[in-house]
Amino acid sequence: MKLILLQDVKDVGKKNDVVDVNDGYGRNFLLKKKLAREVNAANLNDVKMKKGAEAELARRELENAKLLASKIENKEFELKVKCGEGGKLYGAVTSMDVAEAVKKQGYEVSKKNIVIDGTIKNVGKFDVKVKLHTKVSTKIVVNIVAE
Repeated sequence: MKLILLQDVKDVGKKNDVVDVNDGYGRNFLLKKKLAREVNAANLNDVKMKKGAEAELARRELENAKLLASKIENKEFELKVKCGEGGKLYGAVTSMDVAEAVKKQGYEVSKKNIVIDGTIKNVGKFDVKVKLHTKVSTKIVVNIVAE
């Protein structure tokens, strides 16, 4: 029995794949639990349209990530923090702090996309990696200044 999967099914296939399964498994499990639907011209056309839309969305996301990367690459962002003697910070600078500093200058970057090597506990300039997409990453400079 040929079916189109509506979501990922372990050991069978991924969402929108056309799979060939045993009749009993298809009728009694996949169709009953609404994990798949039968193959016909209309359903195949729907899958084709969805895959095309997903590919276009992925292309746009990649394009937007490349554009943002070119804008912020090697740009310096200043972050004012409280510190004690000798330029030592009371805490550490986190990816959330860096994301807020980037946002203040008008660039939208999630804290999940910011990768800090080690910890930042002193005043100074630090290189920070920003992963905007699986294929696009860039480097920014974070200048930590005492308040």
